[in-house]
Amino acid sequence: MTAFTIQTKANEVIRFRFYNEAAPVTVKAFIEILPFKRAFMHARVSGQEIWIDNAIPLDIIQENASVFTEPGEMVYGPLKPLRAKTSNCMGIYYGEGRGLDCCNIFAKVFDEDMALLKRLGEDIWKKGEQELIFEKLDEE
Repeated sequence: MTAFTIQTKANEVIRFRFYNEAAPVTVKAFIEILPFKRAFMHARVSGQEIWIDNAIPLDIIQENASVFTEPGEMVYGPLKPLRAKTSNCMGIYYGEGRGLDCCNIFAKVFDEDMALLKRLGEDIWKKGEQELIFEKLDEE
């Protein structure tokens, strides 16, 4: 599997491609928890990011980890190291931002879906949290 989707409350589907080579452990663990849904909120201090602090726990290694992300990247906070401020958090950057602590960067939005992701981020920023559905992308 190389990709997955999120579905918004407006039934828009946004596609993401996994970083299979850079974050293989995170990708494998994330695939195993699909499908799921969570209510995402807007970040306060990390920039143009939507996030949750109640992600499904992934007891995985820290890999491809950084506080620096590119617009469109998705991050997951592994349970270890225990000192990490981002354990059990998940974020999606729809623009410029910087995390509070290192997270595993494991996926990025398809280029052609970036406008949809920006619209979602701005909608959550202006109107409040929104439940998103994460599913496997059927690949042909």
